[in-house]
Amino acid sequence: MIHQDLYQLWSKNPLVDPDLTDELSVIKDQDGEIYERFYKDLEFGTGGLRGLIGAGINRMNIYTVRRASQGLAAYLLGRWSLPSIAVAYDSRIKSELFAREAAGVFAANGIKCYIYPKLTPTPMLSYAVRELQCQAGIVVTASHNPSGYNGYKVYGPDGCQLTTHDSDAVLAKIVETEIFDGVKTMDFDTGLKNGTIEYIPQSVNESYFDKVLSCSVNPGFVAGSGLKVIYTPLNGTGGVPVRTILERIGVKDLFVVPEQAEPNGLFPTCPSPNPEERAALSLGIELAKEKGADIVVATDPDADRMGVAVRDGDDYRLLSGNEMGVLMLDYIAKNLSEKGKLPKHPVLLKSLVSTAMAGTVARHYGVEEIELLPGFKFIGEEIGALEKAGEAGRFILGFEESYGYLAGSYVRDKDAVGAAMTAVEMAAYYKSKGKTLADAIDDLYGRFGYYVDRVESFGFSGSDGMRKMNEIMDALIASPPKMIGESRVSIFSDYRTGIRYTPDGRKEINLPSSNMVSFLLEGGARVLVRPSGTEPKLKVYYSANGTSMAEAKGVYQKLSGEIGRTIGL
Repeated sequence: MIHQDLYQLWSKNPLVDPDLTDELSVIKDQDGEIYERFYKDLEFGTGGLRGLIGAGINRMNIYTVRRASQGLAAYLLGRWSLPSIAVAYDSRIKSELFAREAAGVFAANGIKCYIYPKLTPTPMLSYAVRELQCQAGIVVTASHNPSGYNGYKVYGPDGCQLTTHDSDAVLAKIVETEIFDGVKTMDFDTGLKNGTIEYIPQSVNESYFDKVLSCSVNPGFVAGSGLKVIYTPLNGTGGVPVRTILERIGVKDLFVVPEQAEPNGLFPTCPSPNPEERAALSLGIELAKEKGADIVVATDPDADRMGVAVRDGDDYRLLSGNEMGVLMLDYIAKNLSEKGKLPKHPVLLKSLVSTAMAGTVARHYGVEEIELLPGFKFIGEEIGALEKAGEAGRFILGFEESYGYLAGSYVRDKDAVGAAMTAVEMAAYYKSKGKTLADAIDDLYGRFGYYVDRVESFGFSGSDGMRKMNEIMDALIASPPKMIGESRVSIFSDYRTGIRYTPDGRKEINLPSSNMVSFLLEGGARVLVRPSGTEPKLKVYYSANGTSMAEAKGVYQKLSGEIGRTIGL
């Protein structure tokens, strides 16, 4: 009955947020609801915190944010004598409150805190960490989760999300911190007055915009293109920065979806503000049809992911994250090559779960493909390694299938602001040739082969969700299937232990340990299984290719129909 004891502790404390007091009162006789809020601490991992907003140690609230901030402060003070930190927040419910509370904790611990005065995209936080020479950064966001969620991403001095080693060290400090009496706090306005809290100046934003614009492949090309663009920030942080960039590259006909233009953490027009989903872009597509637009661009609430719909006949076609990544790779490599500006030994960085088509296109242009674990921090870390080796100029693109892109080393996380610029510039480039981006990707399929890459998510909610997912992963590693449907497994890769089982024997995987397995099938298709790093979901990634789209889709559909029975879902 520990959860009931914790409930009583919280109920007796004079909580500063009345919403928490009201919630505790409502659930006082509901043991199941109490259990869900108090049976464990909200998990702190490499992605920081993420969870439902509400009362209890397993929810996002002032007290879990303060405790995490106190643990992070202790970690920073243990490594640096005078550390500083940058803070940003998105449009979600209580994001500004949580950011100000975190700033107050850092200030109370003697850590200089730079905070954006207004809601700001995640990539701009990554930029500010390095620009202001901070030792850490946080952004209060839950990315594209439904409105009931919020989160707390933590960044290191390199502008990347924390490594597993560092997040474990922060977690150890958090665990040592008593949630009510173990946290130092300072009133936000007091911190502003005494200088321990300082607003990040507009000059940092302008510097960031300059870096984004420097990644334009064909500067000035958009201005005379006559391109019509629809943009939606999905009620998030992208509105000002994305419009700023698009206007500066010369977009004259730019229309913002009015219902989704202003920040709103309730996301009233779409249950899930996810630019991967057509429902989130539906209002943008309606406006595009009305205006006769060429492209619809959407960014998620913290503007690190971007989705695109492009004119395709009388309708608009959503491009997948993989398709957009391949289009960007081809556009950048081809145009730089034609201009004689493609660097020597150019590098593409992509996640393992992203399309194999990218490797095929990369080889065509002499670009080295480096595959990394899922999570953009690994791409950021690799950019940092290239920079340390004096080879940052080799990097031309990083992307992951989940709609994250980066075409410059100015930040170390995915950047929807820069991605929006590249997408619009590509659309203008192909429009000048009488084509849409839909035509362009179809042309690439015709040249390089047809690829179908899909991801399916299986949710595991409640207190036993994590246990069920772990049991499935443990079983796959202990006894991997020899067949998936009618397809024989030729290579099994266990990324947890770092061993790949091939017909020629065991081989070492030269990547950090990750709770992930993959099956390469005879015929070339691949299935990869991993738990989500941010949500209670098990993700299954499929990759299939063929001499026609119908053939590739047929392979995928057979695998999808068999996977649940094969892995015990």
